[in-house]
Amino acid sequence: MTLVELIVAITIMMVLTSVALPVVRIRIQREREAELRRALWDVRDAIDRYKDAADRGAFQVKLGSEGYPPDLQTLVDGVDVNGTKLRFLRRVPIDPMTGNTDWGMRSVQDDPDASSWGGQDVFDVFSKSNGTALDGTKYSDW
Repeated sequence: MTLVELIVAITIMMVLTSVALPVVRIRIQREREAELRRALWDVRDAIDRYKDAADRGAFQVKLGSEGYPPDLQTLVDGVDVNGTKLRFLRRVPIDPMTGNTDWGMRSVQDDPDASSWGGQDVFDVFSKSNGTALDGTKYSDW
């Protein structure tokens, strides 16, 4: 091998690497977005199942909560129904965009686009990430 062949081979490798790097970054972001959608769906589904059970009268709820859970940990710990625990989540999922289990929450009494939680109950959850998705929307709006 001559020095020229070696330089050409290294240049070709650098070009291929520079082309592949953005594709890998987009793929990783797309996977994290899919995880976020799945986590949001899981928590919202658990909130809905809690609300359904409360509406059926399976357990007592606090007056003014409209039958929604007081916090996300209640979905994990469960509620006592005739001596047995009724759980709605195995664990509070991790927000893949922030890397922790600290979700933004809204209560029934909050405005639909409120970014702060009134503390009465948990009607909805959202990501606290300030990032923007590949489709141009904010993660906090999902």
